[in-house]
Amino acid sequence: MADVVKIATRESYGNALAECGKDFPNLVVLDADLAGATKTGIFKKAFPERHIDCGIAECNMTGIAAGLSTCGKIPFISSFAMFAAGRNFEQVRNSIGYPHLNVKIGATHAGITVGEDGATHQCNEDIALMRAVPGMTVIVPSDDVEAKAAVRAAIEYEGPVYLRFGRAAVPVINDRPDYKFEMGKGVLLKEGTDVTIVATGICVDSALKAADMLKEDGISAEVINIHTIKPLDEDLIVKSAGKTKKVVTVEEHSVIGGLGSAVCDALSAKCPVPVKKLGMQDIFGESGSASALVEKYRLDGKGVYEDVKAFLNK
Repeated sequence: MADVVKIATRESYGNALAECGKDFPNLVVLDADLAGATKTGIFKKAFPERHIDCGIAECNMTGIAAGLSTCGKIPFISSFAMFAAGRNFEQVRNSIGYPHLNVKIGATHAGITVGEDGATHQCNEDIALMRAVPGMTVIVPSDDVEAKAAVRAAIEYEGPVYLRFGRAAVPVINDRPDYKFEMGKGVLLKEGTDVTIVATGICVDSALKAADMLKEDGISAEVINIHTIKPLDEDLIVKSAGKTKKVVTVEEHSVIGGLGSAVCDALSAKCPVPVKKLGMQDIFGESGSASALVEKYRLDGKGVYEDVKAFLNK
């Protein structure tokens, strides 16, 4: 069996920016003294005249980007998710969201896979914050292929977009000829009849592994990849829930306000069924390796498998 290729989506983000820089001369990238970590340094090397290091001043960076967008530029602001969405929330809301400007937010180092940096840097609340901003599109790619496609789609889209990337290398699962990224549309990865597993980001791989384990127990799990959390592909989720009658959501984020909440909002209105939300259960993370934390908080394939099975056995 060939080794599984693993690439961090923050690396994909940097490579995609550099590639898109050739096709979009009005693309400008701003960073807050983290070009090496966020990988925007790849773009800087290719287009130094279109990269602006704003220093450790995320809020100021956002204001600059807002101004650039009114002059015909397509600016990306980049920092860790804790800063891009957290420290920066007021500026994102008032300077980008309120006037609905064409600014893109590349947030890296999201979730518990930031690892050893610990709870202060493990932003598990950013999806909830960005979902709440009127008119903000929220995208959480699952791997290298999807991350690159999402960056290009965000550039081609007119309006504010929040893109969430990770620090740790993750398996490439979308490397197939028929893969197509469409903003606002989920992807049915595996058909099933007993339960629907709706996952986003790195948890899509875990959901697929869990589905394989469930199959060995005679349980047929449908797996849906929701890369765009807002706007949510409600039609796909409702259709699947109507068939399986039970839904489990999986995300590297708080179960409050993220994918699980978005799915519950849709299902409560259109197809009420039992839902189990897997993710960070109203707790902060802790320091440790990315793999150890994913296992501890039961977001790996084995943890998802066990929790889905327990849910079905209730």
